[in-house]
Amino acid sequence: MKKTSFVVVMLSLVLASCVTKQAVEKTAVVPVTKPAVAYNVNDYYVVYQDGRIYAFDDFKVYQDFLELGETTFRFTRIAAGPKGETVVFGLRKVDKKKPMESGVVNLYDGKAEGIPVGFYGEVVKDGRVYIFSEWADLQSFIKVGEATFRYTDIGAGPKGETLVYVLNKSNKKKKPVALMAIYKAKHR
Repeated sequence: MKKTSFVVVMLSLVLASCVTKQAVEKTAVVPVTKPAVAYNVNDYYVVYQDGRIYAFDDFKVYQDFLELGETTFRFTRIAAGPKGETVVFGLRKVDKKKPMESGVVNLYDGKAEGIPVGFYGEVVKDGRVYIFSEWADLQSFIKVGEATFRYTDIGAGPKGETLVYVLNKSNKKKKPVALMAIYKAKHR
């Protein structure tokens, strides 16, 4: 009887291991993914000033910077600009504890893109304000440093700056009335 019990136990173990192996092979592997971060990417502002690049993803923070020359919350990268400039990211209060998860840093780093419809952006450079309605146009301007298609309004800025409404092939023959109205509403 001892021999029979031993054989039964051994056969049970062999069968159990086969069943377990088959169950493991049939089990689906579901990858664990990190939830997508919702960046603030509907607007983007860049100011080139005093050898620094200031970037913002929030109009209120940008406006405060234009008025005061400083931001309450910021994240700074020394010599991180394309020509060794210091890059200063103006942060919203909600972004101050995790700046690497902010829209402004991810837009600047190319890890996020501006929204395809309803985007608004400004670049302040060399006494001019460049105004954008498309993310692709803003990105092209930052890479090249110039706008191929534009509508210029000399001395129309709040401090007498020249306003340059950046256009593209699809809208180059139209006066940017809607974009002009958005700019004026923001800078009353």
